[in-house]
Amino acid sequence: MNPWIVFAIILLVALAILGFLYYKGSKLQKEQQEQKEQLFSAATPVTMLVIDKKRLPLKDSGLPQIVIDQTPKRARRAKVPVVKAKIGPKVTSLIADENVYDLIPVKAEIKAMISGIYITSINNFRKAPVPKPEKKGMMAKLRKKADNMTTK
Repeated sequence: MNPWIVFAIILLVALAILGFLYYKGSKLQKEQQEQKEQLFSAATPVTMLVIDKKRLPLKDSGLPQIVIDQTPKRARRAKVPVVKAKIGPKVTSLIADENVYDLIPVKAEIKAMISGIYITSINNFRKAPVPKPEKKGMMAKLRKKADNMTTK
């Protein structure tokens, strides 16, 4: 068999796979954008006292069993940013957005936008210095990923 024919077949298969991945990725991106819009439209401002924050697996997070059951099985093992906060007289566990999690001060009162059990943004801090997010270099990010991989 001619090597050019083999090369052409491999090239066509690779292009077909790339086309499929592009189509599927754009479709998933649109769905995610719609979900984010729904999440932000349902958000309400709440004042809360943050007691603790940790990155925990979903089953150890202290969230309601309904939330854990509705989560896809492949996502249950992933660590999620969990914030334990006192909202009024009740202590609840909430899931924070990845971008917001680093800004949340522990043992301080904050005003945040909450959609269900999901903290979408922080509006203001009370009696707490606003933490500036540290810029991490590429090596620090790689070390963090390696540490997360070894702890699993």
